[in-house]
Amino acid sequence: MSIRKFFGKISSGVDWLLVFFMLPLIVAGLVTMKSFTPLEATGDFFDKQIIWILIGFAVFFTFSFIDFRFLKRTDVLVPIFIFNSVILFLLFILGHVSHGSKSWFGLGLFSFQPVDMMKLVLVLILAKYFSRRHVEIRDIKHIFISGFYAFVPFILVLFQPDFGSAMVIFFIWLGMVLVSGISKMHLLAVFFAGAVIFASFWFLIFAPYQKARIANFIHPLTDIHGSGYNAFQSTIAVGSGEILGKGLGFGTQSRLKFLPQPQADFIFAAYAEEWGLVGSLLILFLYGAVIWRILCSATLGAYNFETLFGMGVAIFFMSHILINIGMNLGLMPVTGIPLPFMSYGGSHLLFEFAGLGILMGMKRYARSVHRDDTKNEFLGA
Repeated sequence: MSIRKFFGKISSGVDWLLVFFMLPLIVAGLVTMKSFTPLEATGDFFDKQIIWILIGFAVFFTFSFIDFRFLKRTDVLVPIFIFNSVILFLLFILGHVSHGSKSWFGLGLFSFQPVDMMKLVLVLILAKYFSRRHVEIRDIKHIFISGFYAFVPFILVLFQPDFGSAMVIFFIWLGMVLVSGISKMHLLAVFFAGAVIFASFWFLIFAPYQKARIANFIHPLTDIHGSGYNAFQSTIAVGSGEILGKGLGFGTQSRLKFLPQPQADFIFAAYAEEWGLVGSLLILFLYGAVIWRILCSATLGAYNFETLFGMGVAIFFMSHILINIGMNLGLMPVTGIPLPFMSYGGSHLLFEFAGLGILMGMKRYARSVHRDDTKNEFLGA
């Protein structure tokens, strides 16, 4: 195969507009890390992040060549789900504690956070489940059966404890339930029952100190000298950027180490301090464009499975973006959720690129499937 044909084959299956919108976000993360990291310590973040980005793109383009229709098979996807659930359980035995959460496997030179893989697997298994039940989707039992798939990783992650990833798992399930066509009245009844149970615990079982912990978690700025310190420093960083920002390398909150984890959880605050409101709006526009391109690819799916998977990937990204930026603005609880493409770390980057690569592979091979064959999806073929 000639070089021209090779690159032509790559181009035919990849959404280059998606890549175009991703690249400025990646560069923004790298530039922000470089600006506040001392020269002698730059390699700890900047250089390693470049390596992970290159690996991520390699995964993205490799996956775009694979026909992922085999993932619709129960005998393939269910064992993958069980395997990932077992891996999450093994964290309680073999994992190591980082920032108060036992969420990582230490593998020598780097660490691995398996919940990132489980989020993607959950999107796949929910897409498969809902795609096979289109005709009877309004039956309330599908809320509980699909909820079980989400409940298993949710509990395993919640008790690590990793509240942020547990929230993402919940939002993935909720979002895919909403787009699948399940009766909104049935869903509302389930949430009403959950609210009644929580209210009963709040008034009859929870002790005052437990209520205080829940209140501080939901609204950390009520305790800026304790649990809300990180959120308070983050809001200071964002606000001090004003309209145009302080300029690259002049973010005092991150450089003077008032802002915790400026390369990871609070990279948006570090970026906003240097680039201001204008730069922040640009980042939000780019994320919106990425979500738009993901949804465009989802609509090209040959079957409901591919379409629902694309929507699930969009929900996955939106959950991370909303939780992380909300946390940086003091609007949501402080959790260890990375900002896609910008935050430091290999695990989340790898599976962000993997999810998009799978979507590109589905988009490439959708062309070989006739739309009339979608009836087989409803018949369980």
